[in-house]
Amino acid sequence: MRKNNQQSTNKTGNKPGPGDPKPGNKVKAEKIKADTADRPEKNNPGPKIKHLRKQPLEPVPEVKETDTQNSSPKIEMDVLHHPQLDHKPKPWKEYLLEGFMIFIAVMMGFIAENIREDITNNQHVKQLTSQLVHDLKADSIQLKGIDSGETAIVKYNDTLINLLQQPLKKADTKRMQKLVTDSHTMWIFHPSMGAISAIKNELHLKQFSNSKIINHFSVYESHIELLHLDQDINLQYQRIYLDPFLTAHFTPSNMVAAFGKSSQPNAQMRNLTQADLDQLASDMVLIRIISIEMVTDTRKLEKDANNMLKYVTKQYQPEDRNEKGTPEIKKPRQ
Repeated sequence: MRKNNQQSTNKTGNKPGPGDPKPGNKVKAEKIKADTADRPEKNNPGPKIKHLRKQPLEPVPEVKETDTQNSSPKIEMDVLHHPQLDHKPKPWKEYLLEGFMIFIAVMMGFIAENIREDITNNQHVKQLTSQLVHDLKADSIQLKGIDSGETAIVKYNDTLINLLQQPLKKADTKRMQKLVTDSHTMWIFHPSMGAISAIKNELHLKQFSNSKIINHFSVYESHIELLHLDQDINLQYQRIYLDPFLTAHFTPSNMVAAFGKSSQPNAQMRNLTQADLDQLASDMVLIRIISIEMVTDTRKLEKDANNMLKYVTKQYQPEDRNEKGTPEIKKPRQ
């Protein structure tokens, strides 16, 4: 082997010098050369790469999350920041003065509201009491007429009772018919309750709640109910006792004359006996009793109206309603 190697070297004519690589190193060199051939960018850096390395790197702008989500332009708003002021602590007298001023303002508002409410309530009370005075005056005039009318009816009852106690032969039948017709009459009271009802709805007002007006209302209304009860009883007595006597013993012409007021009834009567006169006399006693009760209750009611009228006038000084004319007095019912 050594001989062959020597012969090969001799044939080329080149002897290995001292600087030539050894045969083993030659294999390594070829391997390195093959590796560098696969990666030319490392082995052969061009002028472009050297130029990029010399330039400084530019910063990459940061991509915000809001920019990726909303493509619409962002509107920037200026935020005004209040300057931080240094507040020095106030003395306690200033705090006390500020609290006192607030208290005074609240109290003045409260007082002004109360004054306004009092003025409004006083005007409302004046209106209601003025109407009440007007109603009471109307009731008083009406009650005076009822008192006069019912007193006359009581006199008719007394006269008729005395006449019925006489014998039939001596009885004045013409006058009897007139008295029976007059006893078949009753005066109805129609109270004016408008102002009383309105004031009852306003009893929360201190002008009414602190007064005695509710007591006057109670007494007045109780006597009104009592008088209406008397009227109902009197009406029942007339239907039970007088109507049968009229239909049984009056002639048709006398009935028309008695209640029509066009003429006076004559003395003629039908199927009249002494027993009928006695029975009517007994019935008239009951009618007379209830008529007297009506007169008594009417006078009580008239007194109540006058007392209430004096109290309201003195307590509230209502405005005088000078209305023309007097209240109409209801005619008696027959």
